[in-house]
Amino acid sequence: MSCKLYVGNIPYTMTAEELGRLFEPHGTVTSSIVISDRETGRLRGFGFVEMETQQGADAAMQALNGSAIGGRNVVVNMARDRPQGGGGGGGRPPRSGPPRDRY
Repeated sequence: MSCKLYVGNIPYTMTAEELGRLFEPHGTVTSSIVISDRETGRLRGFGFVEMETQQGADAAMQALNGSAIGGRNVVVNMARDRPQGGGGGGGRPPRSGPPRDRY
């Protein structure tokens, strides 16, 4: 069973391929992605790597979490499932109706 890892604080110039190569010494990488802003296309400084096994994911976390990559100390931990509804609203459902006046 594959295991998805969150990788934060990566350099803004890092590609998905480069990210995946960082993890290859620790196990088989099944996918890697760096996240970009939907509107601007600029990279957001984090991504996800999917490892083929839990052992590979554990080894990668142990070796890479806190390590300096491109002058930045990266964060590597287990990815959490995204809350249903999306939208980045902090878990709140989208508001409906006309906009309220703000005082």
